[in-house]
Amino acid sequence: VVEAYKQGLSPAVGFELNPWLLCLSNYRAWKAGYHGKVSFLKKDLWKVNLSDCYNVIVFLAPSVKPPLAAKLLAELPDEARVVAGRFPFPSWTPTSTLGQGLEQVWAYDMKEVRRAARSSAAGSPV
Repeated sequence: VVEAYKQGLSPAVGFELNPWLLCLSNYRAWKAGYHGKVSFLKKDLWKVNLSDCYNVIVFLAPSVKPPLAAKLLAELPDEARVVAGRFPFPSWTPTSTLGQGLEQVWAYDMKEVRRAARSSAAGSPV
């Protein structure tokens, strides 16, 4: 979240349910001098409405990527970009990638993800 803010994304908000990770995130933001500029909220990502988000960054296990992909497709606007760290979305083709190994990230533009989904649905037999 801090890095997103440093790159010019604002507001920069993180969602976390684990109280220890929430405290750690707030502490690290404060220590880095970003207290009040970024925020971390104790909220369940699955219950948060993301329809007004244009930049989403996720660091989640591969097992949650398929249900998260469905949520993001349903809620994010076409202009949104999703960046996944450590693990890509298995059914999406990234617009770009950066890094390698544990430092690799995949970026997805929702307009392109939706276009690819429509193309594959149209080409599959019913």
